[in-house]
Amino acid sequence: MEDYISQITDLLVTYAPKVIGALLLLIIGLWVVNVISKAISKIMKKRSIDTSLRGFLINLINWTLKIFLFVTVAGQLGVETTSFAAIIAAAGLAIGMALQGSLSNFAGGALIMIFRPFKIGDYIEAQGEQGVVKEIQIFTTKLNTVDNKEIILPNGALSNGNIINYSSEEKRRVDITFGVSYDADIKETKDVLFGVINNTPYTLNDPATQVLLGELAESSVNFITRTWVRSTDYWDAYFHIMENTKIELDKAGIEIPYPHSVEIQKES
Repeated sequence: MEDYISQITDLLVTYAPKVIGALLLLIIGLWVVNVISKAISKIMKKRSIDTSLRGFLINLINWTLKIFLFVTVAGQLGVETTSFAAIIAAAGLAIGMALQGSLSNFAGGALIMIFRPFKIGDYIEAQGEQGVVKEIQIFTTKLNTVDNKEIILPNGALSNGNIINYSSEEKRRVDITFGVSYDADIKETKDVLFGVINNTPYTLNDPATQVLLGELAESSVNFITRTWVRSTDYWDAYFHIMENTKIELDKAGIEIPYPHSVEIQKES
């Protein structure tokens, strides 16, 4: 019995300081990690860094610091950190092979956060889909379509494909083609089209509006209208111009020709 007590006493004397030291190191380390994360977050807020990017970077830094802390605590307990690191590397390689797609999406998310091809609230077109960016997560990006459907795109494919950002520029040009009858007067038609566009509340004066005769088609004379608006007003301007052009052309007696077809009958 005395031998057991002696062995337990020896173990306590040998390992108790290490355990206590490791616990103190863990508690203090977690507190330090929390302080560092909050400090970095405040710095990012002061520099007006995007919310989605800020959250992504804080999580990445937080977990990186915790991993280093865990390795340090293990070393304090007497665990060989070199062998421990080798085990982590081997496990990481195995997990990486099993989760290649997820790692690709993670890398894609990191690239999106770093290079910022779009941000939350932008209207984009990518991977054959269009919508407003609702959320940028580590592995996926969520879009909301104009009819309020949610689209989830993997960041790996998104970061490696073509992206059209309709919101990145302050101005956009609205291009609409109108076809009128060959009997219509060119100058009168252009005056009507200029009048509609200049009276559209979304039209910007700079760059100037253009109305051009673009094509002498088979059954119509096609005029191309080009007007600049704020990117946020694009669709409001488009539908306003379309509707009011039809109204004003009708008032002016300028015909918009119907599609023509010719039927040929063979006499028997």
